[in-house]
Amino acid sequence: MSDTTTQVSDKEKKASFFTKLYTGTGAFDIIGRRTGYYIATGIIVVVAILGILIPGFKLSIDFEGGTQVSFPVGNSQADTAKAREVVQSATGVAPSAVQTAGSGASQTYQIATSELSADQITKARAALFQEFQPPGRDGKPSANTISFSAVSSTWGGQITRSALIALVVFLVLVTIYIAVRFREMEMALAALASLFFDVVVTAGVYAWSGFEVSPATVIGLLTILGFSLYDTVVVFDKVEENVRGVLHTNRRTFAEQANLAVNQTLMRSINTTVISVLPIIALMVVAAWILGVGTLMDLGLVQLVGVVVGTYSSVFFAAPLLVTLKEMKPEYKAHTQKVLNKRRSVGVEAESAVVQTAHRLSRPPVRKRDRHRG
Repeated sequence: MSDTTTQVSDKEKKASFFTKLYTGTGAFDIIGRRTGYYIATGIIVVVAILGILIPGFKLSIDFEGGTQVSFPVGNSQADTAKAREVVQSATGVAPSAVQTAGSGASQTYQIATSELSADQITKARAALFQEFQPPGRDGKPSANTISFSAVSSTWGGQITRSALIALVVFLVLVTIYIAVRFREMEMALAALASLFFDVVVTAGVYAWSGFEVSPATVIGLLTILGFSLYDTVVVFDKVEENVRGVLHTNRRTFAEQANLAVNQTLMRSINTTVISVLPIIALMVVAAWILGVGTLMDLGLVQLVGVVVGTYSSVFFAAPLLVTLKEMKPEYKAHTQKVLNKRRSVGVEAESAVVQTAHRLSRPPVRKRDRHRG
């Protein structure tokens, strides 16, 4: 081995984590350790499914139907716990959700309950007016500012059906696009598995966290699927570039070239995720917590979870799964074995040469006869 090669090898060993990450030289063996990532992915999916089955989803009034109560907070400090107590005491029905929306003079209480009768509505209005004295347009307390509106579950059902249809159409189009774009069904299958992982995990986070699933949540879920698909296609595009003609050479296997592609796009995926997450966090902090717009919190949370999960799945699940599917094909399996056999033979030859050299050097030098003796 030359001094130059030794110096390069030493530099690679001494390179820091961030240097390896930035240069994308293939220093991270993601594909080689894919069994571990499969196990981690499986555990995450199981936990998510348990969340969906055990605590289940907390559906908003748009999906379950019921009665929506709203009235202005006024000049007093908002007290959602007190509002819940008053409604439950007056109607005998525990509200499913009590929150405030807006800020300043436009801040209002938003209370969701199951469907109330006319008598329950009358009692609830009287109790809420007595406790909170909500102001009317003229600034004076008025019971008419307390509004009750019936929400039909039919609308929520229509949204759910529309979302499911949109999801199925989206997945079909994804399959067709990837199969045509890359001319490989394995990539389409890996991308679909990755999207399924994104949907299940995001749904599981919602189930475990107890956040309400609203129409905004469904819309946000469809949005992050597009982000995840984009990230997966970027990785696959680099894989396709690296593995082009790989079967006609014995230098590297398909898995090694795919691992190099993942390393080369890893920093880009991280940068894209950070850039995407920052405005989402700003949306959640400013719009949801400061302005009190609960709908934007639902939209922001699903996008935040989806972006992070989508990045993980495209790098640590979709790409390794693609390699696994490829290595099931006889030609790729045979090529991998051919490359490994060649490396073993080269290693044996090199080892044999080293042994012969060492043996030759260990032999004592042959002493020449002195012609002048005798």
